[in-house]
Amino acid sequence: MIARVQLTRGEVIVDLSRPISLAMPLDFSGREPRHFGAPPASSRPLAVPGFSGAVATGASCNCSTITLTPHCNSTHTECVGHLTREALDAHAVVPAGLLPALLLSIEPLDTSATRESTVPAPAAGDMLITAQGIERGWLRNGQLDPNLESTFEPRVLIIRSGVHHLNPPPYLSREAATLLVARGIEHLVVDLPSIDRIQDDGMLAAHRIFFGLPSGSRALAQATRPSATITELAQIPPEVADGWYLLELQVPALGGDAVPSRPCLYPLLSS
Repeated sequence: MIARVQLTRGEVIVDLSRPISLAMPLDFSGREPRHFGAPPASSRPLAVPGFSGAVATGASCNCSTITLTPHCNSTHTECVGHLTREALDAHAVVPAGLLPALLLSIEPLDTSATRESTVPAPAAGDMLITAQGIERGWLRNGQLDPNLESTFEPRVLIIRSGVHHLNPPPYLSREAATLLVARGIEHLVVDLPSIDRIQDDGMLAAHRIFFGLPSGSRALAQATRPSATITELAQIPPEVADGWYLLELQVPALGGDAVPSRPCLYPLLSS
């Protein structure tokens, strides 16, 4: 279905029948992601007296109980409730509809090759997604299509590192997170398990900057960007080109500071 979508600075045309899923499939019987020491996700037939939960064992239908940790087992979208005493459901924060988005491939830099910082200080050999890398990618993309750049005011930035399998995986510098806020990015999508270092003494510096939550604070009321979201463990196909898209964040209405999600990209046909 071809649709015209009105943005703040102009109109774009998009084919809604060709979404590109950025969700990582979760195969309960195969290899699956596990981070932060979490157990694997599981799916088991619901077995109660008189019902086995599986057609293969004689039940009238299949009925399974699924157990997973969204932060650790799959593509997920989280909100500032990840860091606060007060509960906040991610699904209540995720905006409905199509959002102007920019996809950038950013090559992480060895910490020895940049002066950008993190808290705590990066360890030797760590790889950083830097503000400098984001700026260069943004400029490069804008030069490819300056007319479209003038139409777009992206609310979403999608960062493809391509090396999320490293141990430890790359993560954002403080300067990178600060740049995203300055650029007006409200929703961040990454192919990393976390935008902070896997082991960072609980500082979560990049999360705090992006959500506008002061260092050490646990109070939801102190967050200056409570409507922001971060989507981690996205799977971004390598054949999908950098550039401007519309994005829809699809999430179930499940309670919790993070929920499994299916970000969908829609390529633009023209502007």
